[in-house]
Amino acid sequence: MTDRTADLAAEQRGHWQRTYRDHPDMYGTGPSDPARYAASRFPAGARVVDLGAGHGRDSLFFARRGFAVTALDFSAEGLDQLRRHAAAEGLDVTALAHDVRDPLPLADGSADAVYAHMLLCMALTTAQLHALVAEIRRVLVPGGVFVYTVRHTGDAHYGVGTAHGDDIYETGGFAVHFFDRPLVDDLAADWTLEEVLAFEEGELPSRLWRVTQVR
Repeated sequence: MTDRTADLAAEQRGHWQRTYRDHPDMYGTGPSDPARYAASRFPAGARVVDLGAGHGRDSLFFARRGFAVTALDFSAEGLDQLRRHAAAEGLDVTALAHDVRDPLPLADGSADAVYAHMLLCMALTTAQLHALVAEIRRVLVPGGVFVYTVRHTGDAHYGVGTAHGDDIYETGGFAVHFFDRPLVDDLAADWTLEEVLAFEEGELPSRLWRVTQVR
């Protein structure tokens, strides 16, 4: 990791910590549409890892559906909100503070499914993305499902704001790695790529892909 990449990572960690602190439950308490889809795709009773869980709206949804959930995020503030909601509902969610630039703190073959809504399009370089996807493959059982969403290069914010290289642009304090289709395909090497679905989310709206691939 270069000094500039490390600096950007630290800046983003602090930015998200402040954002969750200043705007509790900023994405609401209901699940996202990608989480609803993922829940329908994951096997009953699956051990699900939610990467970039934030304040946990999707993790809580998965737990309500009977999945065994491990939620990871680099924001301690977001995870504290998740834990409070889980305790209030009597849900068993394991919440771990972790930066996905480092190896996942999970054993080989310890998950049946991995979910990541908007995590891979954070300020991660292409090299870091490949390392992360390799880690996801490691923790999944054979036949395990990986569902993720990312903003793509058709998004209105692509090419706008401060350029950090590697198709990463920062606006309003949020740095985003925008995906072109070749990057999606590259990350699916050695996987079975089931689906790449274009969709929109939010008021802007953001333009995203929902990707489903199987180990």
